[in-house]
Amino acid sequence: MESRKIWATLDPFHEGGEIMGRSVANEAFLRALLALDPLDEYHFFLRDQVLARGVEEFLAREFPALAGDGRLRVRTRRELPGALAGGAYHCFHLSDCINNPAHLARLRNALAPAAFPITAPTHSLSYTRYMRDLLAHLWPGVTARDCVVATSRGAVGVLGALYDHLDGCYGPLPRPRVERIPLGVDTAALHPPDPALRAAARDRLALGDDQCAILVFARISQYSKMDLVPVLRAARRMAAGGLDLARLRLLVAGWTDTDDPYPATLAALAANAGLRLDVIARPDEAAKLGLFHAADIFLSPVDNPQETFGLTVLEAAACGLPAVVSDYDGYRDLVEDGRTGLLVPTLGPGPTPEVDALAPLVFDNQSHLLFAQQTVVDVPALADALARLVREPGLRRALGGAARRRVLEDFTWASVVRRHVRLWEELWEAPVDEAALRGRAHPLHMPYGAAFAGYPTAGWDDALPLRWSRTGEAVYRGQDYITVCAGLEGLVDPGHVSRLVFFARKPLGAGDLAAKAAAACGLDAGQARFLVLWALKHDLLERAGCGAASGGAG
Repeated sequence: MESRKIWATLDPFHEGGEIMGRSVANEAFLRALLALDPLDEYHFFLRDQVLARGVEEFLAREFPALAGDGRLRVRTRRELPGALAGGAYHCFHLSDCINNPAHLARLRNALAPAAFPITAPTHSLSYTRYMRDLLAHLWPGVTARDCVVATSRGAVGVLGALYDHLDGCYGPLPRPRVERIPLGVDTAALHPPDPALRAAARDRLALGDDQCAILVFARISQYSKMDLVPVLRAARRMAAGGLDLARLRLLVAGWTDTDDPYPATLAALAANAGLRLDVIARPDEAAKLGLFHAADIFLSPVDNPQETFGLTVLEAAACGLPAVVSDYDGYRDLVEDGRTGLLVPTLGPGPTPEVDALAPLVFDNQSHLLFAQQTVVDVPALADALARLVREPGLRRALGGAARRRVLEDFTWASVVRRHVRLWEELWEAPVDEAALRGRAHPLHMPYGAAFAGYPTAGWDDALPLRWSRTGEAVYRGQDYITVCAGLEGLVDPGHVSRLVFFARKPLGAGDLAAKAAAACGLDAGQARFLVLWALKHDLLERAGCGAASGGAG
């Protein structure tokens, strides 16, 4: 294994724009990794210069000591081939398992001195295009050091089912390893309130001392996360069972789309049931913490396959709230029934061939809705669980305290990062036949040269005799200059061009010319051939015997 341990990624882990569980978790992971600082360097290979500059500024501002020591390096992906060939990386960790693991693996197999581990976590797994992306995982270039980090037992099951399905259609196919490591929370920022904080948070919401506040925090939409109408049906059941709904306040907070009628529909249904419902649209982090501090119960009856883990459940637990959640996906990993909260049984639809066939032809939110509206959160059990916690404040306190303790034991970001560090070390122990991987193409990668070979008059020929042109000689002698367009950084270096045209001062076969340039300039064969063709394209070289080149120096 390499002596210096360098962590690397293709992703920024720091994103602007709409706040989502994925972006919150990714940035929190990066912060925890750099705070723990278990490795020697951290390299970022990003999509473009604009993104690279933004991340470089973020890292310099937030981690000045690491940046000042030169241990944080930010480059573009165009520089990735040279970096892989020239260095030994300890691991590449991506921010999502869907997009790039297999594509990075092909480049690693071709260029890297050793097959370093590639890991990436699951977030949502339910979008239709993900079948194509997961098919990319299953190819002969995948190794025992490639691992999808599933954040929940539910995610482990989904990946296994989807890999098995693809195997049945195309297989048998090699697949990456799957290991379960959860997400975490910042337990310093998210904490139970002291009496003064709680009183202030409740005052802002005009909550009476005798009112029990039930908090839902999610994207407020039937298409995503959960349908809240069953909650209002459960409220009716609680009222029929003798619970005074005037004692309750339902706080529904989260992202809302402009002009979406759903929040108004919920408010009307709640009023009809005699329950006060407050919609808090798009709260910022401070407002979010205030809601956790004001609430008595956290409620999340998720029914949508778009959810995989349940970060808000963990955030509520960190704030000492007992949870009533559906027994669904990653929630069952986060809530211990009867100890840290209450699980509500769910019923799934079984096979859904009609939804499956329609899904590629509609938006994902439509297929999610069709599936979720067949997924049942048991309304009588939901009503019983909520009524029990409303009536028993002592039980609420006991469950909330146990929830906080469990987060501190199992779900801090520091513990999550340590588990990743152990995983990277463990993956290095897996045997890999690196020689068998060299040059193996990925079946879903476009073979540009082969596919479009019929477009030009002729293709590359090692025997094609080339020599410098008048322009090439002038460039070599400093009497002319070259123009290199953006995007060719690392491929067209003026010094390399000068050497190349000098080697061609007398006729030389294209293959030999490329070999001489590779040896003299430290290029691989592909880079040297690119340089030869670029020089020919820009009239720095010409076919020997064509044109009116001057007699070069002997």
